[in-house]
Parts: sequence; C-alpha cells; structure tokens
Amino acid sequence: MIIAKLAYKSLLNRRASVLLTLFTIAISVMLLLSIERVRIDAKSSFSNTISGTDLIVGARTGDIQLLLSSVFRIGHTNNGVSWKSYQYITSQRGVKWSIPISLGDSHKGQAVLGTTLDYFSHYRFAKKQNLTFNKGHPFTAINEVVLGSEVANKLGYKLNDSIVISHGMGNTSFHHHDDNPFKVVGILNPTGTPVDKTLHIPLAAIDLIHGGKASHEHEHEHEHEHEHEHDEHNNLVGHPKQITAFLMGFNSPLYTLQIRRNINQYKPEALLGIMPTVTLKELWEMLAIVEKILLLFSAVVVLVSLLGMLTTLLANLSQRRRELAILRSVGARPWHLFTLISIESLLTTLLGCLVGSALYYLVIFSAGGYLQSHAGISVNLTMLSYYELGLIGVIMAAGFVIGLIPATRAYFYSLSDGMSIKA
Repeated sequence: MIIAKLAYKSLLNRRASVLLTLFTIAISVMLLLSIERVRIDAKSSFSNTISGTDLIVGARTGDIQLLLSSVFRIGHTNNGVSWKSYQYITSQRGVKWSIPISLGDSHKGQAVLGTTLDYFSHYRFAKKQNLTFNKGHPFTAINEVVLGSEVANKLGYKLNDSIVISHGMGNTSFHHHDDNPFKVVGILNPTGTPVDKTLHIPLAAIDLIHGGKASHEHEHEHEHEHEHEHDEHNNLVGHPKQITAFLMGFNSPLYTLQIRRNINQYKPEALLGIMPTVTLKELWEMLAIVEKILLLFSAVVVLVSLLGMLTTLLANLSQRRRELAILRSVGARPWHLFTLISIESLLTTLLGCLVGSALYYLVIFSAGGYLQSHAGISVNLTMLSYYELGLIGVIMAAGFVIGLIPATRAYFYSLSDGMSIKA
C-alpha cells in the first residue's frame, strides 16, 4: 500500500510526461474500441442493407449477381421477369406482400427505379426500419418522382423541380427522355443504403418513357373509365411486359422455403429466388479481407502506443536514477524499486484505458448519426461487451509486461551508479 501511494505521488510529480503517455494510450484504446465497434456494426448493417424481405426473385443468374443488381444497383441482369410470372407467383398462398422493381434507366449517373406504392410501405432497411420522408410524399401520378437523400443533396434538387430521365445505367446514357419530364414530389430521409442514390418513379412510368403514345392512351383510358383509388393505383402500376426483379414477404418461413423451391423449379421461364440475408452473409465473407485489415490496423495502433509508453518510461528512468538511488539510501530494497516502477506503468495503463473508454463513448455518441446517414452503419451505443472488455484486459496485461522492462533495469541499478555524476 505504501509503495502504491508512492507510485501515485511519483506520477503526480511527473504529470507532464505521464499525461502525454496516458493520452497516447487513451487515444489508442479509443481507436481500438471504435474500430471494433464499427467493424462489428458494419457487418451487421451490411447484412441489414435490406431487412424484412424474405425473397428476391429475378432471372436465373448467380445469387450474388442478382443481389448486387437488385439491391445495390451494381451491374445488370441480361433477362427480366415477365409480368405474367410475377402475377402468378405473387398470387400464391402465403404471400404477404410483393414489390416489383424495374431498373435500366438513370439520371446523371444515379439509378432510376420503377416500382409501386408498396415499395414505400414494405421496404425495410437496417433493423426493419421504414422509409420516411424528409420532404413531400410518395408519387401519386405517373409523372412524379421520389428522390433518395443523396440524389437530392448531390444534385441540389428540391420539391417541384423537373427531372429528365435517361436510358442506360451509370454515367453513360444513350437517350434522354426529354418528352417525359418528372416532377419531384418527395425526398426520403437518409438510410445509408443504395436507396439514397436512387430516383423512384411509378412502374407505369417505365412503360410511358419507353412506350410513347400507346402508354399515354392507356393512361387516358384509365383516367376516363375509373375514378376509384384502386384504379389510380393501377395507373401507377400499368401492365409492363417484364420487370427486373421483385421482392417478397411471407406470412411464415415455411412459405418462404416452399415458394423458393417452386420458383427455382419454375418451368415457364428460368427464375431464381434468393434469401437476401443468406446471400448478404456470403458476400461479406468474400469481403473478409476488409475485416482483417481493420483488425490489423487496431493491433498496430495499440502496439505503437505501448511502445511509446515503453520509450517514455525508459527515458524517464534515466532521469530518475538519482531519485531511485536516494530511495535505496533510505532503506528501499531492489524489489521495492521493481514494484514501484511496475505499479506506475500499471496505473498509467489503467488510467489510459479508462479515459480511452470514455472517449470511445463520446465518439460513438457524436458520430452515430453521421455513420448511419452517410455510411449506412447503424452503431449501437451499449455497454462494453465481454469481447471488448477482453481487449482492454489484453492492453492492461501488455502495459504491465511493458512496464517490467524498466522495472527490471531499476532493480539492477546500484546505489553508487545512481549517486555518481556522469560526465
């Protein structure tokens, strides 16, 4: 206890250098915990890019290719799904909801997605969060468009602006549909998913911009013949020949497995049904190198901080040789000096870990919203897990071991060596 008090007073006496070492350790602990939290939650958020969807159905390709094209808007499929097949499959028992999607057009490099109003009702992201509107409302007419948050911010669009859709994905557009401009009626809140980079238009509008007069005539027929809400909804859906893919939700997991098997054995056309949660995990495993790099970066940060502490302790030890010699002269034994230096390094590491943990919570609390809206990472502000506490324990142990090096040197310092004046 006496040695512990002496170690505490010794640290206070050298507070400038001790604070510098403590700050280095605190920053490394904060970075380690933050990187680990982002790594774990990034994996979880990646798996929840699309949430609550039981099946994604498209033309028969690879599982990952279908996922990338339909959810991440990366690449494209050579074939689509006929509207007749879509209606047949979604009319099966156990189907709770379905969302048809049609891709292939763009606007200034941003993907355009044709869909129905069910998209805004049933599409989920992260932990089954609904799409919400920052401004405006879902489209209610065939010439209206709803923008993802990033599209609106990047291109500077606001409500009631006019937008012209182009044929072709990405920045390469072969034809601009100038005769069918769309009016912005809604802007979604940030989700951190590909939804933010997407323009959403009614499914019937895809036929309109590609079908020309026939689509206009079909629209006017509906306007004159029907005035009910159901018919207005049909006006937004139209009767497309085919779609890119569609999302499905079921009343029971049993229906999911049964209908998935039926889809994969569907004879009228070659279709593929994938379970997005499973395929997302497979895709993340392909990107496992990212996890390894983050882990390596975390380890390097901690190692550098501990080596910095060792350097500081050894430098201070050379300056403290007279102090240690005086302690020996008043009765301190070599093991007392060994214990003193060891406790000092342990206290410094402990305080560094405590300050680093506090900084970690401050950073996560401050940056949580930004990570969700800009990177799609839903960070959970929770108590430290056993794994994270284990990491802190490893740092404490490493700090103690590092402290044994100067403690051992102090042990072998002699009284005469400490009292002598070096030239």
